[in-house]
Amino acid sequence: MKTPIVQVDSFTAEAFRGNPAGVCILPAPRDERWMKLVAAEMNVSETAFLSPVGDGFSLRWFTPAEVEIDLCGHATLASAHVLWEDGHLPATETARFHTRSGLLTAQRDGVDIELNFPATPDEQADPPPGLVDALGVTPRYVGRSRFDYLIEVGHEDDVRRLRPDFGRLRTLAARGVMVTARGTSNGADFVSRFFAPGSGIDEDPVTGSAHCCLGPFWGRRLNKQSFVAHQVSRRGGVLKVTLDGDRVRLAGRAVTVLRGEILA
Repeated sequence: MKTPIVQVDSFTAEAFRGNPAGVCILPAPRDERWMKLVAAEMNVSETAFLSPVGDGFSLRWFTPAEVEIDLCGHATLASAHVLWEDGHLPATETARFHTRSGLLTAQRDGVDIELNFPATPDEQADPPPGLVDALGVTPRYVGRSRFDYLIEVGHEDDVRRLRPDFGRLRTLAARGVMVTARGTSNGADFVSRFFAPGSGIDEDPVTGSAHCCLGPFWGRRLNKQSFVAHQVSRRGGVLKVTLDGDRVRLAGRAVTVLRGEILA
């Protein structure tokens, strides 16, 4: 049986930028082992697997290290993009995804796709042993969200210059670590980078789900509800972030870069 698969670059208007995601739309669910093997074969930060259910689609995400993720922004954006582009949904219809983090939705907003996600605010926390040394920074603040550690540093340049010790970060009991600072260039309200070696991703190019924490954090810092956020990885990406009660709306663009068929 041949199974179509699409690779999409998310949170970018330009191919080979942003964060690549695999998107596999299935007529019915496949077994978990098969999905893990496909994700390992694709070898991008996450591969999304969708199948019809009720009023929308079941959606699961896996990393190349065969780890299932509870919440993923860029592969959800990519999934909505493929549903509309390939005619699985009318372009005017909201995409509804049933996930391990509850119901997520996506809708078109002009040239952007806007995701509606749960907020995952942080609480101030002591850094675990080795974290600060592994990053090589002097934190202004350390927090812990449902998934990750959040480290605020003093300047955008500190974020850009980071060269983490991934071996040490791999030992942390968390999905990943986000490092952030107030933006000082290109109209960004704040910048960030995201590291998740324990999940098989040394550095994630653009991490939508991290902004479910970064949005509320910078809302407190800047006393704002809407932001332009830049993730300043090598590939880079841009998100529009809007706080909406206990939800966060994340908007960005997507570009299809590859189409193929899985033969196994």
